[in-house]
Amino acid sequence: MPGDLSKAIGYQLQDQPVGWTKKDILLYAIGIGAKKDDLSFVYELGEHTDVTDFNKLVQDSEPVPGLPKFDPRRIVHGSQTIESLKPLPNESGDGWKLKKRIIGIHENTSGVIVETEALLVDGKDVPYSRMVSATFNVGAKVTGQKFSKSVAVAPSPQVASKGRTPDHVVTEVTSEEQAIIYRLSGDFNPLHIDPRLGQKAGFGGAILHGLSTFGFAARAILKTIGGNDPNALLAFGARFTSPVKPGGG
Repeated sequence: MPGDLSKAIGYQLQDQPVGWTKKDILLYAIGIGAKKDDLSFVYELGEHTDVTDFNKLVQDSEPVPGLPKFDPRRIVHGSQTIESLKPLPNESGDGWKLKKRIIGIHENTSGVIVETEALLVDGKDVPYSRMVSATFNVGAKVTGQKFSKSVAVAPSPQVASKGRTPDHVVTEVTSEEQAIIYRLSGDFNPLHIDPRLGQKAGFGGAILHGLSTFGFAARAILKTIGGNDPNALLAFGARFTSPVKPGGG
């Protein structure tokens, strides 16, 4: 394999386009071992962010006619369901979207529950999954009276008989870095990474995303009784009764 090595010296290779996003930088930091308290590297706002105004740090939700702007410090994820309508492809391609609507509102003496339906559709409007989430706005008042109305509902679970023991028990422990990894899926709410905001919100520090806990439970079910076949899980739901701290079970 003869050649002239001197000709290779100084040869200009083709330019290689590069680019990066905020997520790429955060992912790189985690990939090289940055921990949850290395906020300068794993938190896009940094450890010196002024947290005196909580509202400015939490992304505003889309305004809804008839609903006031709720206090973000008093909003908790109450429940979540998902129904698989069609197997998802490994890559989405263009045109996919979530078609969202408010399907239920319930006001009582303890606050206001808002139920939102999200339909995942492809570029041809073919639905692949249906999700219903309920947020509980603790202590909120809109009418000041009892109110409850729905135009659609989430799947109703089969209620276990009183005193029945679990069919299966699975124990999982999250890592200390669980929240800084999960947030790269798209939920950058600083409540899940900045312990100062968690303190201000009354949680005693940063808390894990409810949907991370949701995913842990779904994965445990698939592993235990579904043979780790993702197509075996047709519907799944959970209520979030108390916060989970990263590193807890």
